[in-house]
Amino acid sequence: MRKLLVIFVLLPILGGLGWWYFHERQLTDYGPSYREYAYVTNGKSNTVSVIDLRTFALAKTIHVGSEPTGIAANPQKNEIYVVNTQSNNITLIDAEQNVVIAAIGVHGHPYFIDVSDDGKRGYVANSGSANVSVIDLEKRIVVGNIRVGAAPGLARVSPDGSIVVTSNRGDNTVSVIDTKRLSVRSTISICQQPEDIAILPDSSKAFVACTGSGQVASIDLKTDKLLALLDVGKTPVHLALKPDGGEIMVSNFDSDNISIVEATMNEIGGSYLIGTNPAGSVVSADNSRLYASNFGSNTVAVYDIDSGKIAAMLPVGSHPDALALSQSQNYLLVVNSGSGDVTVIQKRTPEKKFEPGEYSLLTMIPLGIQPNNIVVKAFVLTRPKP
Repeated sequence: MRKLLVIFVLLPILGGLGWWYFHERQLTDYGPSYREYAYVTNGKSNTVSVIDLRTFALAKTIHVGSEPTGIAANPQKNEIYVVNTQSNNITLIDAEQNVVIAAIGVHGHPYFIDVSDDGKRGYVANSGSANVSVIDLEKRIVVGNIRVGAAPGLARVSPDGSIVVTSNRGDNTVSVIDTKRLSVRSTISICQQPEDIAILPDSSKAFVACTGSGQVASIDLKTDKLLALLDVGKTPVHLALKPDGGEIMVSNFDSDNISIVEATMNEIGGSYLIGTNPAGSVVSADNSRLYASNFGSNTVAVYDIDSGKIAAMLPVGSHPDALALSQSQNYLLVVNSGSGDVTVIQKRTPEKKFEPGEYSLLTMIPLGIQPNNIVVKAFVLTRPKP
């Protein structure tokens, strides 16, 4: 009995030493002014959890509006934007101090926000009022509300900032908005219940997942013409665009698979079983790996894109959904909506036979109730610490 007691006492200590050894050996020293945080919206706690990705500890819990859902980071300055669905507003967070600095009212039932690459504008689709609020992020005011189709779920801005595409779930259309004129230039009928949107890096095409008809629509953004309706699996809920723009990975929730769309040819390159109810996914910066959260089996699949095979199946918390990669790409963060926590998975290259494999569980961090979305922001402080 005494030997067993010693073993149980030593296991947590050895586990902690192992985590410290592998973590410290790979952690890059960016200097004292470097910061990297993950921000997670907690839909039923009306909060955002801030995780310090230098220490993998909960740094702060920030109170925001009612029922936060979407979240985005400004690529040009150190601000985070939180969409509060029930209070119909956007909370602005200063990432350097991790405090709320403003709230901007929008219209009815917003869910997501997208930010232009120049960091100057935010676009919010208001599902309950069938319009898009355009926010000047420098002045922190709404500069326009543009009427679109029924029940828009998402407004996605093109990389060149010239257009915004909205998925109008209520009337099976997309609206294409001219961002200079702040007006709809065309409305295109596509497939049933359009949801997620991906726009190619050259802003030439948009791909829209239609959950109601099991299709992905390809749209030419130069002519505003529907190019193709591609049959994928049942209930395609998420699109992950490879950084090189060559392929779109489609998560088919009710088919337990992913479909790969060849962006140039507007063709399906194949479909692959990935796990039970894939809900979200992210592609690594080098275009080699897809990480897919399996909502129904509490796992994350690591899919090798080049070989077309699953490289690993990793257990996580209950009902994993949103995913994000750290700036270094060495850490995968998985938001578990059922268990109210984040699983942190470390990617590493084993140097000796006795060391763990390529992927290992680093830690799990408790969050609020029903977390649903995540964004990572890495930066160097622009002002000295007080």
